[in-house]
Amino acid sequence: MARSGSRRGRSTFQGWRIVRSSLIIQVLHSGLVFNSFSLFSAELKDEYGWSNSQLGVAFSLNRAESGLLGPLQGWMTDKWGPRVVLRIGAVVMAAGLWMFAWVDSLTELYLFYLLVALGSSLAGFLSITVCIVNWFERKRARALAIGQMGFAIGGVLAAGVGLSIDRLGWRDTSRIAAVIVLLVILPMARHFDRRPSEVGEFVDGIDPDDPDHALPPRPTTADVPTAIHFTAAEAMRTRAFWFISLGHASALLVVGAAMAHLAVYLEEEIFLSGLHIAFVVGALPAMMGVGQVVGGTLGDRYDKRKLTTVAMFGHSCGLVLLALADGPVMVWLFVLVHGMAWGVRGPLQQAMRADYFGATDFGKIMGFSSLVIMSGMILGPIVAGVLADATGSFTTGFLVLAAGAGLGAGWFWAAAPPAHPSTLENEDSPVSD
Repeated sequence: MARSGSRRGRSTFQGWRIVRSSLIIQVLHSGLVFNSFSLFSAELKDEYGWSNSQLGVAFSLNRAESGLLGPLQGWMTDKWGPRVVLRIGAVVMAAGLWMFAWVDSLTELYLFYLLVALGSSLAGFLSITVCIVNWFERKRARALAIGQMGFAIGGVLAAGVGLSIDRLGWRDTSRIAAVIVLLVILPMARHFDRRPSEVGEFVDGIDPDDPDHALPPRPTTADVPTAIHFTAAEAMRTRAFWFISLGHASALLVVGAAMAHLAVYLEEEIFLSGLHIAFVVGALPAMMGVGQVVGGTLGDRYDKRKLTTVAMFGHSCGLVLLALADGPVMVWLFVLVHGMAWGVRGPLQQAMRADYFGATDFGKIMGFSSLVIMSGMILGPIVAGVLADATGSFTTGFLVLAAGAGLGAGWFWAAAPPAHPSTLENEDSPVSD
């Protein structure tokens, strides 16, 4: 007999166990890979003399591989379930981090970091997001925000990575990271059942047939009919799919450039100490966590499209502050503005996709979206690196990318909810609503 999540209480509803496990896994991705890349790249630049462009390409290849993997990963997650995909990814990610410690040439850097990217993609964001979307509907924005807060908390771990690099060296730090990945993600994966129905639970932990635990009325500003079920093909025939993807890509112009080059920029142009840089790198995702709390709270009550539009202006203004910084004050203003915008936007854009297209084919929809999204993460580091090498400063590149992020506000604003597939008048049109 099916178990009522509401009778068993919120604390025992498996959906919240999945959210907590997602948070921990995201801590590792944030602290050991994404937010620490600029710390490792600063060491590689000092040791081998590689240019900003070459290091930017390494980060962009990472994101390109993740984007191209998206459709296959979406299919794998929908077909086999997130548990299997997470375990495969944990092994590959750990292998990549272990091999990264032996890098001795630019070719090895690209090859081993691609392996890290493959593993971190499979054991990371897309697999986790698909699972949370399947387990939550009414509290979806909140659940996604809590799960993604791990990325913010991982900023503290990134500061620890910086201290470890300073004390033990970057090679030993990479080996330690590989062991941590295996010891944490493999056991955590057991919580990630694909859907509530597979283990006798209910979406949001509430039995719709239980008269003692009636579903609360839906907020009128966040009305999300359960009957919405787009296939990936149907979703891709709507403007909303492309506009959300383009808006997401625009945001990642800023995120990618900051991840790849922030430590080098702060050291070479703002002249901050290594310890100060570690605190800035750690504080950025911490501020993102504050934004996630705000976004998750507001997203289930107010129009997610308007909130993400405002967040995009925050991304743009934040990078302008960084580009024009002449000391620590403007750097910390960048941390505040960009971090808040990042936190608000992150969970809401995923919740928008689920609200618009439903959970049935969400893995494939996210996978195909990644083909568009990856362009921002690829172009951001490359544009910033190339223009820095050409002009001798990151200022021009950061300002160009800030303008691109500003355009992203328009994409999100234009992403109105699509018509349900059953009401589409012309399904053959590539952008019909």
